[in-house]
Amino acid sequence: MKALVYTNPLEVQIQDRPEPELVPGEVVLRIDAVGICGSDMHAYHGHDPRRKPGLVLGHEFCGTIVKTDAPGFAIGQRVTGNPLITCGVCDYCVQGRNNLCSRRTMVGMTRPGAFAEFMSIPAASLIEMPQDMPAIQAALAEPAATALHAINMSLKAMARPLPENRTLIIGGGAIGMLAALLLKNYGARGTVLAEVNPLRRQSAEQHAGVITYDPRTASPEENGFDYVIDAVGSKVTRVAALNAVKPGGVVMHIGLQDWASEIDMRKLTLAEITLMGTYTYTTADLRATVKLLHEGAFGDLSWVESVPMADGAQAFADLDSGKIAASKMVLLP
Repeated sequence: MKALVYTNPLEVQIQDRPEPELVPGEVVLRIDAVGICGSDMHAYHGHDPRRKPGLVLGHEFCGTIVKTDAPGFAIGQRVTGNPLITCGVCDYCVQGRNNLCSRRTMVGMTRPGAFAEFMSIPAASLIEMPQDMPAIQAALAEPAATALHAINMSLKAMARPLPENRTLIIGGGAIGMLAALLLKNYGARGTVLAEVNPLRRQSAEQHAGVITYDPRTASPEENGFDYVIDAVGSKVTRVAALNAVKPGGVVMHIGLQDWASEIDMRKLTLAEITLMGTYTYTTADLRATVKLLHEGAFGDLSWVESVPMADGAQAFADLDSGKIAASKMVLLP
């Protein structure tokens, strides 16, 4: 089979790889669509020691079952899935918080991913979907579930209902864009989005109805926002988020571009800021997200771009250079 393989920093190549064999408890999928994630770009830049050259990346997928060793799933059935492979028995799994499973592994990181014609995955990770749901739409379930999980966590910490809050999103990539769209569906108005790429700013204004600015030339209003989502996760954006949030407000930290930095602990303490971190989503989040996507809660997704898998190397290069407006690029094997 053909696969798009991470071979060196700033390099991915189409290679021939053996088709995955069916093992007990798993299924083999023919991949119909797979998104390029920010973490795939992180690996592409050589910044993720867990993803080593020679790996088939990709974990935002929709596929069709071509082989199965699991009851309840049939050949020809279309599915998406949870790329986190969890144990199912630890305290976090039985509490329904399987995203925190201490034994978790992951498609596209510890085992070959979905940038390929075929991929194997445990049947327990599969998420059922409407069979008429477009493949590109279904492939967005993973990043959209990340936004849903983060926002739903934030709602529990807010002093007032979301529509009353003024919201800032830092970062107009897929998570920032999907968060903006979901916030709009939840009733938020006047959301502001910071993004350095002018093409993405224009796309976000058009499709999510947000107000945008370039953080390189402007700064958000100090103490101006009840709710701030940092969808980048760098030292600079953490400082900006803490500066922008009002006393008593909520900062949700999603991105992990940089792993360590100092933040304004004095403001965090004296202004009673709630600072939250979030990691991916639960299986319940993914199921809910598939339903919301199918119902149109994230809009028509016309801002998403797709290209053949054969053009994957160019897609990575274009994303890296900021030449495209799309916050999400999907590959079609």
